[in-house]
Amino acid sequence: MRLLAWLSLLAGLLISPAQAQPSTVGVLTIEGAIGPATAAYVARGLEQAIAADHRAIILQIDTPGGLATSMREIVAAILASPVPVIGFVAPEGAQAASAGAYILMASHLAAMAPATNVGAATPVQLGGSNPLPSAPADDAQTEDEPPPADAGTAKAVNDAAAYLVSLAELRGRDVEWAEEAVRQASSLSASAALDQGVIELMAADLGELLPAADGRTVTLHGDRAVTLSIADATLVDVTPNWKERLLAVLANPNVAYILMLIGIYGIIFELANPGVIGSGVIGAIALILGLFALNLLPIDYAGVGLILLGVALMVGEALTPSFGILGLGGAIAFALGSLMLIDSEAPGFTLSPWLVGGVTLVMVGLCSVVLGMAWRARRGRVVSGVQTLVGQRGRVLSWQAGHGSLHIAGETWRAEGPADLAPGSAARVRAVDGLTLTVDRDDDREEHG
Repeated sequence: MRLLAWLSLLAGLLISPAQAQPSTVGVLTIEGAIGPATAAYVARGLEQAIAADHRAIILQIDTPGGLATSMREIVAAILASPVPVIGFVAPEGAQAASAGAYILMASHLAAMAPATNVGAATPVQLGGSNPLPSAPADDAQTEDEPPPADAGTAKAVNDAAAYLVSLAELRGRDVEWAEEAVRQASSLSASAALDQGVIELMAADLGELLPAADGRTVTLHGDRAVTLSIADATLVDVTPNWKERLLAVLANPNVAYILMLIGIYGIIFELANPGVIGSGVIGAIALILGLFALNLLPIDYAGVGLILLGVALMVGEALTPSFGILGLGGAIAFALGSLMLIDSEAPGFTLSPWLVGGVTLVMVGLCSVVLGMAWRARRGRVVSGVQTLVGQRGRVLSWQAGHGSLHIAGETWRAEGPADLAPGSAARVRAVDGLTLTVDRDDDREEHG
């Protein structure tokens, strides 16, 4: 008995430290447009949760949507996570629209704060003018039904609807609403989502969420059931690292656009002025960063081609002035290419038309300055070469039968002109043909020497 008591005491000493160790729950914040930086942040956060032995991960969501590719990466990471993921639309006034609805539906446990909403998961098509396809029906189309969408739109909507419905089925949530959220852009408030079985919980904040989620059983990858024990867990914020913050800046279409232009013009300036070095180095760095950023975004290569053509035409106007033809064509190509560059209307991933207009106007202004300089140079007096002799006066050295020699600008030239010119008389140069000057009598002044 005494031996058994000692063994029990020893076991208690060994187990008590582990029991005393507090459980933790990681908190990741998805805020703003969802893009490549968000996907990288969530993937790293889930990996960090495994390494830190978190009991669960909370994704606090407030997003208007984002890129479908990034959303699917996040959903795939959630589905494969060995740690329970709780999607939480918060704080009050937040939304899980478009891509956010898919992420919430993929979470093992879905919760919302009061005064939040979820839904509007219809994929946005380029142009945004296509009607939403109606749900399939057995009967023929009636007058009240919307007209059928084009094939591309129907394909995108059907794919998105099937994806959200599959996530709803996986988590045992309202499948009918999931389809409506895509096909009819349906949205729900937090209380309505709870009533319809779209979410499992409502909580005002993270402090309320933990005890509300405690004791619930979720099914992880591989049909592994886990019961949450997080009522007294410590919340641990997982913040984006510097790489993810930099990626978020670069993935902004406006930043990528500006970097690309700085790169192009920096290199052009270096080629036009060899030896400056600084412009070439800055241009090369900016161009590489710009191309990297564009690689993360859904771009239209026709837009890229038009931008490059526009830049080439405007540079051509600067180098070989065509009095506006190249410059105007370049400005039109540049503006059209810029508007076509980003092949998406996802929130936060559209190119600002104000930026495009401003940059185009600046480039047109530069071309106008170059054009004005070329026009003034064309109308101005020649200041170099033999043509500078035109209009100047000289002194006739010798003359016979309309031919002779003329002293002008410190040099002696062959000349031809009126037969009545005489040595010592003044003559004005009218034209230069090779090494022969054509002169006229200068009656205003005669030079003697």
